[in-house]
Amino acid sequence: MNLIQKISWYYRNRGLGALITRVLKGREAAGALPLRSNQSAGHVQVPLKPNAVISVDQLLRLQFPSLQPLAVYTAPGPHFRLNLVTDSISKGSLFGGVGTAIILATLMVKRRGGKLRIVTRTQAPDEQGFAQVLECAGIDFPGNVEFVYADITDRKAQLDICDGDRFLTTSWWATASVLGSISPEKVDYLLQEDERMFYPAGDEWIRCNEILSRRDIRFIINTELLYRHLLSTGLDNLSKSGVWFEPAFPENVFGAKDREKKQGPKRRLFFYARPNNLRNLFYRGVEVLDKAVVSGLIDPKEWEIYFVGKDVPRIALGGFLEATRIPVMNWREYGSFISSIDVGFCLMATPHPSYPPLDLIAAGATVVTNKFGLKQDLGRYSDKILCCDTDVDALLAGLEIAIKSARKSGDVNSDSSQLSRSWPSSLAAVIEHLG
Repeated sequence: MNLIQKISWYYRNRGLGALITRVLKGREAAGALPLRSNQSAGHVQVPLKPNAVISVDQLLRLQFPSLQPLAVYTAPGPHFRLNLVTDSISKGSLFGGVGTAIILATLMVKRRGGKLRIVTRTQAPDEQGFAQVLECAGIDFPGNVEFVYADITDRKAQLDICDGDRFLTTSWWATASVLGSISPEKVDYLLQEDERMFYPAGDEWIRCNEILSRRDIRFIINTELLYRHLLSTGLDNLSKSGVWFEPAFPENVFGAKDREKKQGPKRRLFFYARPNNLRNLFYRGVEVLDKAVVSGLIDPKEWEIYFVGKDVPRIALGGFLEATRIPVMNWREYGSFISSIDVGFCLMATPHPSYPPLDLIAAGATVVTNKFGLKQDLGRYSDKILCCDTDVDALLAGLEIAIKSARKSGDVNSDSSQLSRSWPSSLAAVIEHLG
């Protein structure tokens, strides 16, 4: 393997912290430039050798490997083939946005006919994970699916294309890569967050904004709330090139009416814990939970706390209560687990409601989340979503309301949501629009 491949392998298999430690130990004494990670853009920057002289093209390739044009070659192919381009469809990547992309791509191909091809860029595709998403969504797809790993670290990896190819992209960096090789009229971009907010003002931000501002591709936007936010922040191109939808939550996965009484006497609290995704406000969240334990609002004799997310450290809330950490689940495991939750605590400093609050509501729980921009009230989805200001006192007050609600007999198991339960119904207008 070359250096980029080695670093990519180490990052995927050992984790970000171990990669940084190894690189810094090996390079610090030699005076190399430090390694810098950018998980949102799906890449790890390669450290430069001391006093190395490189071209601007080489520098940009090292800094932004995921933005390099998709390597393609022309070959005979079907009259229509939809290429879903994403970083990964592995077990740890399938929730929320990637699952939605799989469902949308499948329904588009079912309507249009032709072939579906899944193209992953950072990890080899997980075919079983793909099938499980469709099964849980209640979608039958009898056609053959092709899986291709177009590794961004492999300069020799190429994708065959033909006149019948269209592309569905799932991030601004995947979109930029595809547009480097494919005509824009063949590209649709599934946008599920204001991706500019992944970055401080800088090189990534301006590149992301350039993609989001394009007028020659079509945008499919997850929720009307996000669509309105994007329009209000200068992306007026979306008024003509964008279409929005509301996600669905099938009852066979998130069925509030089928909730079974969990074993054991304690109630369960779900904390959406992702310390390496800054928009999740992990540290404000644990700060609030710590105070809730200290104050007695959360009684360890009554409550079990679960931190759901990757790379979560062991933390003693109130100095003594350690939460159960759950890093990765498949769809079936996730649905079963969600159905056992009484209260969700899900922070997200972005305009999109994010999936876990809606998943929890669909399964009958009460959820505390935060306000942000146009996201001031999520009552359109359920009156059991409590939107609070982000200060500690406001979030504690929201938790108190949710905990009292959970204690009321029968309240937790009621389904007060106005969520769609059918993906074909939720996406029908979008698929008709796309043609």
